[in-house]
Amino acid sequence: MRLIVTRPRAQAAAWVRELCSLGQDVAALPLIDIAALDDPAPLYRAWQRLDGYALVIFVSANAVQHFFAAAPAGSGWPAKVLAGSTGPGTSAALRAAGVPAAALVEPAADAPAFDSEALWAQVSGQDWAGRRVLVVRGEDGRDWLAETLRARGAAVDFVAAYRRRPPLCSAAEAALLQSALAAPAEHLWLFSSSEAVANLRALAPAADWSRSAALASHSRIVQAARAAGFGRVDLAAPVPAAVVALLSTWPARAAPIESSPQ
Repeated sequence: MRLIVTRPRAQAAAWVRELCSLGQDVAALPLIDIAALDDPAPLYRAWQRLDGYALVIFVSANAVQHFFAAAPAGSGWPAKVLAGSTGPGTSAALRAAGVPAAALVEPAADAPAFDSEALWAQVSGQDWAGRRVLVVRGEDGRDWLAETLRARGAAVDFVAAYRRRPPLCSAAEAALLQSALAAPAEHLWLFSSSEAVANLRALAPAADWSRSAALASHSRIVQAARAAGFGRVDLAAPVPAAVVALLSTWPARAAPIESSPQ
């Protein structure tokens, strides 16, 4: 069974390399295109006032990469400013960008899901009254954590670091999609975003997904894939080794596992 990785192109390439090294048959079909902003001025301004924040939350590895691409020459991460991550990929990007380990706040390794709720569990014990928080994300996104922090007295700002667009498929990627539609039993989709599921539906609006199966990295994405008509959707941790471990038992699994409670 060929695993189809649907993450944005840069992250998909890294996943393909690691999954291949673990012996998995895998191919990439990026279902979200990530692009730089037309006007980077808001990012420059965010860097200029960065040391005034108590916490800067990064929603994805793309947010990290595009935010740090706008960093002034020679700048480092400000002392006493925490960098919040929602999952392992974002944490790895922050470390690669030079954020000190002491400044990094991330979900527990055994968290039931890697998301805003898991990050909040790590910082909820602090007093946020009167403190400033910056959320670095795409041009839009989920506001749950910002609303939760505001309810605790924090002043929360947002800055967009990149744009998300529908995918621009190459000829090889379009052929992969057709192969997956023609032989669903030989392909397994790996989703890390509900938006990716929506973009796949737009690419193949007449497709019948009832004979197709998928893995999804969060319960909300599980629900989106099921709503799209996928016949089977299992929850899988967003770590290549965990995905391969799950697939080693795939033929023996009689039914999809339930999504984790939120």
